[in-house]
Amino acid sequence: MTSAACVQDVTKEYRMDGGTVRALRGVSLEVPEGDYVAIMGPSGSGKSTLLNLLGCLDRPTSGRIMLGDKDVTRASDDQLSEIRASRIGFVFQSYNLIPQLTVLENIEVPLYYQGRFASDDRRRCLELAEMVGLSDRLKHRPTQLSGGQQQRVAIARSLANDPYFMLADEPTGNLDSVTAAEILELLVELNHNGKTIIMVTHETDIGRQAKRIIQLKDGMILEKE
Repeated sequence: MTSAACVQDVTKEYRMDGGTVRALRGVSLEVPEGDYVAIMGPSGSGKSTLLNLLGCLDRPTSGRIMLGDKDVTRASDDQLSEIRASRIGFVFQSYNLIPQLTVLENIEVPLYYQGRFASDDRRRCLELAEMVGLSDRLKHRPTQLSGGQQQRVAIARSLANDPYFMLADEPTGNLDSVTAAEILELLVELNHNGKTIIMVTHETDIGRQAKRIIQLKDGMILEKE
């Protein structure tokens, strides 16, 4: 089975005034295509560091990171930027939508970064809007949407570039329990349809929605469920 992401014996160290902080200590993790993984752990466990590495927002101190068939371990800033834009789908706790753009335009943002304006791309974004239940809100702007609707836009946007995986960082953190359940149900449905999802969360009930849980503590994988 092809891997969407593979992390091999990765360490990450930060130089601080008081010395060196080891955020990750020899972490190895494989995420096959079609998997749904929840990365969990207490504050300071290394969740955010691992997320940043998987999202090509940072580089490891040592070890190797493969995304699909690309070795991104020592990629340049420009190469990492291109990979983020073209092959990773981000879903954030705070949605990160552009307030001046409509629903459809927000979904299309990853394609703008790649200079893609083909009719097939527009058709795909329309299909994604319909998939997340927002085909009747295409001309609305984020301020005209509920929190749940904004997160649905963010999920559709994350899929516009046909990513290796969707990287969801506390995707229900700003939502009430009913709306959070709806978003989690949508993620499960997307995974059933073949989308690979890596979710970072500190909430056990949300983590259990995934197929498996990776527990981090003190920069190491404590256990895999």
